[in-house]
Amino acid sequence: MRVISYKMMLLIALITIKAISSFSMHPKLLRTTNNPTTSTSNSRHIPSTPPATHLRATHLSSKNRQPTPSRIFTSQNYKSAALHSSRISSLKSSQPQKKVIVIGGGLSGLACGKYLADAGHVPVVLEARKVLGGKVSAWKDKDGDWIETGLHIFFGAYPNMMNLFSELNIHDRLQWKPHRMTFAMPNNPGEFTSFEFPGFLPAPFNMAFAILSNNEMLTFWEKVRMLPGLLPMLLFGQDFIDSQDELSVDDFMSRYGMPRRVKEEVFTAMGKALDFMDTDKLSMSVILTAMNRFINESDGSQTAFLDGNQPDRLCKPIKEYIEGKGGVVRTGVPVREIITREDGEVEGVMTDEGLITGDVYVSAIPVDVFNRILPQSWSINPFFGGIKFLRGVPVINVQIWFDRRLPGIDGLCFSRSKLLSVYADMSVCCEEYGNENGSMLELVFAPASKEVGAERDWIKEDDEVILEATLKELERVFPSDINVSGGASVVKYTIVRVPRSVYATTPGRNKYRPSQRTPVGNFVLAGDWTGQRYLGSMEGAVLAGKLAAEVVVEGVKEEEWEKVEEGGGGMEKVPIGVK
Repeated sequence: MRVISYKMMLLIALITIKAISSFSMHPKLLRTTNNPTTSTSNSRHIPSTPPATHLRATHLSSKNRQPTPSRIFTSQNYKSAALHSSRISSLKSSQPQKKVIVIGGGLSGLACGKYLADAGHVPVVLEARKVLGGKVSAWKDKDGDWIETGLHIFFGAYPNMMNLFSELNIHDRLQWKPHRMTFAMPNNPGEFTSFEFPGFLPAPFNMAFAILSNNEMLTFWEKVRMLPGLLPMLLFGQDFIDSQDELSVDDFMSRYGMPRRVKEEVFTAMGKALDFMDTDKLSMSVILTAMNRFINESDGSQTAFLDGNQPDRLCKPIKEYIEGKGGVVRTGVPVREIITREDGEVEGVMTDEGLITGDVYVSAIPVDVFNRILPQSWSINPFFGGIKFLRGVPVINVQIWFDRRLPGIDGLCFSRSKLLSVYADMSVCCEEYGNENGSMLELVFAPASKEVGAERDWIKEDDEVILEATLKELERVFPSDINVSGGASVVKYTIVRVPRSVYATTPGRNKYRPSQRTPVGNFVLAGDWTGQRYLGSMEGAVLAGKLAAEVVVEGVKEEEWEKVEEGGGGMEKVPIGVK
């Protein structure tokens, strides 16, 4: 029945495509104008420019905010996520209470701790840095402004994240934006075009309408020529998506005869936003995964911003929830080494304070850090051996404060430039960062190194060089406001380099992603790089932490080691360790 319904949907789309494309209701085309009425690095002030007057919110209010779209709570994926949480909690009395050491206080580690506490166990979350959040961490500069590790957006197609917000009762902290995807127009400086998703249509028709009714980016026949590549995704779902992991975006497009402009206009922007790399380096499974989520959920592609900084507005309530149920969350406790017994199981973790022990251990640290502390005796096991083929991708987060409000959009924008992936004016999008007298742009600078498609290793460049390149790109987006006489001036800026962020989804990586259950009897894995269907994302991190907690709650089962025979390529490797 599913196959028939999708075939009929595509037939209807082809029959109506001409009519939709000729609608007088064209996509919103915006031109930026200078409207005076709406005018790892330290923060750097520009000395010649007087600082803007910051009008920070003294408190955060959900008044007049658009609530979380109701269809999110009725989607099958959200219901499944809720049932998953209930199942973990229902196993509370099935196992003796365990002390579980969770290494890493990012979203995956915090989520793991939360669900372990729900099941009656005692999680002890150890975060190496002084702040929680991992890839979503942030800290204040000397002016009291928040410096973020990255620009983070919440999608309606994040069922486990949305379920977590429900469980913590913090949905009112999300600032939902109009359901559209906005792109800068490279050939028309200062102009934007949007895919508008009508609220009166359910999935998949709202996405079909959004794509077909936009005539600024793709022609009618270019849209038609996309169908042969997307039809198998619609018919066969995740099985087809997983089978395309060995192909790059470029290879996939060539195989299915997709027009080159589809990559230039859409896929390149998506790839840089999803995994910070160019399409010739990116697995097509990433693009298909995102499109599959968006096309099957009515509000899947709708976006929301947190109403303030991530540590206080997201990480803190998880921490308080864990501690309220008897767990422990600590910062500034780096794990230097995993200590094992003769039987291969974990004896404890070595920290600067000494050995910390528990009944079960969960690693929720980035894959690059895990590879550095992988115990020598485990390195000969094929389960852990494959992990060495996974590594994080570099990315740079840029924040720039301007002395006046720039014209722009209340939401995420795909810049479609060579150097910038996506950006947002956080003084408009985020209540805590609100400033009527100036703009704070937060931008994702990607790709950041040659290994992921950049022409140079930007990650190694000086801050001033990165700022200059960023402003040069912004001249095209704001031609009437930046680097012009009487235009906006930079008050200060920050450059945060993340040498290894989410795992690099280059072709063929999925087969190396491990399950949460490991061959070690008292050791479990978490982190967005472990096996789950949401790739390297906030949703993937939360789901992986949840799955890891489920393994612990069900009872970690000791499995037989699969030793690599001599000549089979297995050699014990001494861990490098962490500084």
